[in-house]
Amino acid sequence: MARYLLTRAWHSALTLVLASVVVFLGIRALPGDPALALAGEDRSPEALAAIRAEYGLDRPVAVQFGQYVERAAQGDFGSSIRTGLPVSDMIRTALPVTIELSVLAILIAAALGVGAGVVAAVRRGRPAEWAANALALIGLSVPHFWLGLLAILYLSVATGLFPASGFVPFFEDPVDNLHHIILPAVILGTGLAAIIMRQTRSAMLDSLSADYVRTAKAKGLSPRAVIGRHALRNSLIVVVTIVGLQLGGLISGAVVTEQIFGLPGFGKMTIDAVFQRDYPVIQAVVLLTATAYIVINFLVDLLYSLIDPRIRVAGDAA
Repeated sequence: MARYLLTRAWHSALTLVLASVVVFLGIRALPGDPALALAGEDRSPEALAAIRAEYGLDRPVAVQFGQYVERAAQGDFGSSIRTGLPVSDMIRTALPVTIELSVLAILIAAALGVGAGVVAAVRRGRPAEWAANALALIGLSVPHFWLGLLAILYLSVATGLFPASGFVPFFEDPVDNLHHIILPAVILGTGLAAIIMRQTRSAMLDSLSADYVRTAKAKGLSPRAVIGRHALRNSLIVVVTIVGLQLGGLISGAVVTEQIFGLPGFGKMTIDAVFQRDYPVIQAVVLLTATAYIVINFLVDLLYSLIDPRIRVAGDAA
């Protein structure tokens, strides 16, 4: 087990190093000059040279990368070219909003998707499966922005059940925080629930037709034990993979939902930084997103080994 963990940790660290190089060089390859955006109307050569010198944009790329890595390792991503605020402070304010939204959306999606997928597989060919497939198709087909607008119109404006926009920090008022975040999380989780449901149903159908399930039934185990302890557990590999990838994507991809519901999260900060060619913010956002993917994939690998010990044994043997 220790060798398996060390191997996965080494692969994750190497991937993070390569990702940091790609992020830095990719940002520098973007068209446009941030000094021009920052200079405003005063675009004299002297003003542009002073701005480039202040932010280190006039130094060789290798020197800029060395300073970038050194500061990033200390949690210092520099200052925003657009606002002048420390990037770390901006991230510290925006990231918890997106993380809370993403985690809550994943929990809702997993609960709905796994439950519906199991029911659809166990009740194959019955009305329960038809209903689950229909709901999954609707969840995959309806765009989030349209569903969000409908939710605001009917659940916020018409009935007043939920706030139409805004955000309250969790530690300031947990009840009000949940009141503001639950509707965006449900909207964001519907499409993910449909994906998880389809994958769970497919994996469960394969498991229910496997020899070990027939053996468990022959031993006289109850249907609940056969489904929960045997079929579902062996189907969770696919589910965990989907949930892990979707969680990493939500951290960077919840832009539309945050914009619709007025949440001051990671998405809005990213959009503003891209439009303003704010190099420090863009670098920090992309690097943190890549780090989130790497860490989540590492945790998914660990879950693999817990769900199916054969994976852990194969990793140790390699």
